Amino acid sequence: MQLDIPLLEFDPSRNAIIEPHKILKPVDIAEHCVICFFQEVIDKLVEAGAKQVIASKSEIGWHPIYETTFNDQRVAFFHPGIGAPLAAGLLEEAIARGCRKFIACGGAGVLDREIAVGHIVIPISAVRDEGTSYHYLPPSREVHAQPEAIAAIEHVLERHSISYVVGKTWTTDAFYRETPDKVQRRRDEGCLTVEMEAATFFAVARFRNVLFGQMLYGGDDVSGIDWDTREWDRHDVREHLFWLAAEACLEM
Repeated sequence: MQLDIPLLEFDPSRNAIIEPHKILKPVDIAEHCVICFFQEVIDKLVEAGAKQVIASKSEIGWHPIYETTFNDQRVAFFHPGIGAPLAAGLLEEAIARGCRKFIACGGAGVLDREIAVGHIVIPISAVRDEGTSYHYLPPSREVHAQPEAIAAIEHVLERHSISYVVGKTWTTDAFYRETPDKVQRRRDEGCLTVEMEAATFFAVARFRNVLFGQMLYGGDDVSGIDWDTREWDRHDVREHLFWLAAEACLEM
C-alpha cells in the first residue's frame, strides 16, 4: 500500500507560482561559481578586493554574490546559508542571475573516524534524508552527482597530488537526530559523511540543467556513542579548499 505522504507527490511542472527566472533579471556575472560555506574565507576575499555583483534579501538579511579573479578568469562565489531549503533557494537565484557551473566546498561530519580532519571527500551520491530534493526530482533513495563535475574535481586534486576519497554522503535536515542507529544504517549502505545540503544541490542542478559538484572535508566525528567535534571548524584546509574548488569549477 502506498503511503499518503505529501513529500512523495512530485510534480514535474516547470512552472511554479514563484519562478526564479521570471522575477530575477540576469546580470553580468561569471558563469563559474564557487558555493562556499566558510564565512571567514569569504570575508578575507572581500577584504582583498572581491566585488559584490548583486544581493538578494530575506528575513535574515542580505545574501550577496561576489566575484574574484582566478587564473585570469572570473569566478563568482557566495555563502549558501545552512540547510537545504535556503541553499536551494540561493542556488536557484544564482542560476537565474547567470551562473551555470558550480562547485561547492564545505565540511561534513564523518561516519568513519579513520577519515582525518581536513581530508577531502568527493560525494558521488547522496542519500535523500531531507525534504527539499523531493520537490525537484521524483522520489528515490539517492541522487547522484554529475560525472563531469566529479572528473573536474579529481583532475585538480591529482594535479596537486592531494589525497582524497570518493563515496556516498548522507544528507539530513535534522542534525540533532543523527542517532547511533541511523548512523549505523547509513554506514552499512556506504555513506562516509553526513551533511545538510548535498542531495538538494544535486537535485536542483539536475532540474535546472546546470553543472554542479561538491568537495567536503572531514570534520566532526559522529561515528561513536559520543560526539567528537575534533575542532573541525578551525582547520586551515578551508581557504585552500576554496581555491581548489575555483580551479575545479574552471575545469568544467
